[in-house]
Amino acid sequence: MTDVINKPLPTETPDETSNGLFAKYAGLPAPIRWMTAAALGILVLSIVQEISGEGSSVLTEPGTSGAMLRFAVPILLAGLGGLFSERAGVVNIGLEGMMIMGTWFGAWGTVNFGSPWAGLVCAAVGGGLGGLLHAVATVSFGVDHIISGVAINILAPGLTRFLSDQVFNGWEGGSITQSPRAVGLPKIDVPLLAGRGGSTSVLGDIDDKNWFFVSDVAGFLEGAMQGLSLFTIIAFLLVPISGFVLWRTRLGLRIRICGERPEAGESLGVNIYLHKYIGVITSGAFAGLAGGFIAMELAGIYREGQTLGRGFIGLAALIFGNWRPGGVMLGSLLFGYPFVLALRDSAGLGTRALLLVIGIALIAVLVYSVVNQNQTDAIIAGVLAVAMLIWWSQSSTAPNWLPNTMPYATVLLVLVFMSQRLRMPAADGQIYRKGG
Repeated sequence: MTDVINKPLPTETPDETSNGLFAKYAGLPAPIRWMTAAALGILVLSIVQEISGEGSSVLTEPGTSGAMLRFAVPILLAGLGGLFSERAGVVNIGLEGMMIMGTWFGAWGTVNFGSPWAGLVCAAVGGGLGGLLHAVATVSFGVDHIISGVAINILAPGLTRFLSDQVFNGWEGGSITQSPRAVGLPKIDVPLLAGRGGSTSVLGDIDDKNWFFVSDVAGFLEGAMQGLSLFTIIAFLLVPISGFVLWRTRLGLRIRICGERPEAGESLGVNIYLHKYIGVITSGAFAGLAGGFIAMELAGIYREGQTLGRGFIGLAALIFGNWRPGGVMLGSLLFGYPFVLALRDSAGLGTRALLLVIGIALIAVLVYSVVNQNQTDAIIAGVLAVAMLIWWSQSSTAPNWLPNTMPYATVLLVLVFMSQRLRMPAADGQIYRKGG
């Protein structure tokens, strides 16, 4: 049975249309690909800073990269949650509601037990309960996945408000809309490489040299290694752990066959219902952890409505990442960056520089499309690139709404230009009935 399950699934067939430089890049080991992509991204930011002049240095400041990691974590965890659910064949747009549950239970656990670790467990349990509800509705009763997810998103805010009225309203510092202050996990600095308050910082010294590209790389790395929360480390460790579980374990193989060929899995003795339940409950637990991070780390308190749609952005990161853990991580960092930039860039100069970054990215898509002889994509990318460059050249600052719309615009661009490469699980979203 294992041999049959291990056969390549149709959504995981490697793309054979790429050639030349792109094929060589795709053939590199994954760590080298990620480091190369990150270096190219920082190089583009360095070039944009030189072109845009003073005011755009916020693009690569240590504070920007550090905040980017923090803002990316809830998107990353929600995206990983969606990954487990959709690999099991269940669409989970209820991630936002499960994240809301995680914010309340995470804050409650931290305050009630006096430990951030207890808060983490409670956040995962709270989100997992939302996942269980979604699994019962979709797997056991065959409710449409979208309807069930929408119902959870509507139910969660009302439930947490009721719980706040019953619990937080009687605690000192709490009310019907917020909890008392919550304590986050400890923060650390990577020794020697990054430090604060006069501590030795090799990367900080390089950043102060103001060398083109080299100092920008050092500044980005310094921010990522400075004041690093243990919660953030746990979140990013879940990326390789998720990949290992889904692609290197028997449990992962069975979860994935639920999202690809559930009938074939059933004929081989796989308990499809059980593994769908595991995938969806795990999905809810990840979303709950995302909510716990928002309450415990980003805000230090539970407040009503503080998720701000990050569950939906996590779904966008999942699509952007082509239903792969590494791609979800890249998407979460990419989507978290403009939000941080908008907060740190009060003058709007750095945010305006993002228009030039988008223009350069579209030019890269244009070149890629020409190399692969895709005329339609080349024309669309060329028109959009010209529009972005004109917008950048004719404006002094970027509109306030730009950072908030960038994640969704990015997903639309991915769907336009990379739709042939996106391979969602074949049975994702389908109602499964045993013996059907």
